[in-house]
Amino acid sequence: MSTQRQKLQCDKQAGRMVPVINRNRCEAKADCVSVCPYQVFEITTLSVAERKELSLAGRLKLLVHGGMQARALRADACRACGLCVRSCPEKAITLVAREAVSSSKDGIHPGVHHA
Repeated sequence: MSTQRQKLQCDKQAGRMVPVINRNRCEAKADCVSVCPYQVFEITTLSVAERKELSLAGRLKLLVHGGMQARALRADACRACGLCVRSCPEKAITLVAREAVSSSKDGIHPGVHHA
């Protein structure tokens, strides 16, 4: 399927839904980077503080993958097409209504989830 066709199936208004990445699942395989027609994702290195928030299994995965993980650095550009969700081999990405994420009491913000 072409990128142009993929864009046609996406929400016309960006930012109503945002991708949330489960840090304990992400293995930085970059499938989300490849399929996103809006360049929402990048693979970056996690900070020391972010690494400390991971479970033991999450830290081991991070070590194996060179300290790199996907980030939704441009979450506001997301149009909820779901290509990232379907392409992630670890099932680490979910799409969440912006209001649900911003009003979360546990400190989760767009693009990051630690549970």
